[in-house]
Amino acid sequence: MTRRYDPERRQRIIDAAIRVVGRGGIAGLSHRTVATEADVPLGSTTYHFASLDELLIAALRQANEGFAAAVRESGAFAAPGCDVAGELARLTGEWLAGDRTGVELEYELYLAALRRPALRPVAAEWCSGVTEALAPRTDPVTARALVALLDGICLQVLLTGSVYDEAYAREMLARVMAGADAGAGAQARADAGPGARAGAGPASGGRLAG
Repeated sequence: MTRRYDPERRQRIIDAAIRVVGRGGIAGLSHRTVATEADVPLGSTTYHFASLDELLIAALRQANEGFAAAVRESGAFAAPGCDVAGELARLTGEWLAGDRTGVELEYELYLAALRRPALRPVAAEWCSGVTEALAPRTDPVTARALVALLDGICLQVLLTGSVYDEAYAREMLARVMAGADAGAGAQARADAGPGARAGAGPASGGRLAG
């Protein structure tokens, strides 16, 4: 019997794994449940993914593209006068207001790295991807702080069932950026020497102040 050529099978298996986890959590994931969901022979899942960790890595990498892609593709961050905090808060609101099952799935796969070390490098890709997209508008350290804050806000919304507060998110993100600006200004005055510090005026409130 001739083997049927099916170039999309690997992708169908990944999509099926995401659906299985979305319905029943990672505990319900197995090669057999994924094969049934994808309507492929059991041997196909083990051919493409020798272990469940390999399959979870592929699923997590695909799920990770949601918010990170929105940040990368937002043209607003390229504008000279972009309100970075406001744009981040807006994008986060749009993401959380979308398919909630997809958002919860993304975080479930992300948090699975706590008990599955093989997933940790892929989970870190999400943070790295968003950080790299933001770094040109701030600096790498501040960008990491912004990502950590957004991560915490999103987790609180998902875990408590509370309503996402865009205005609050924007204010907190702006405070992080303003604090970074103030710190950079203080360091610059320190580097310039005592004379420069003596003649310096009050520290700026940051580019997002007001």
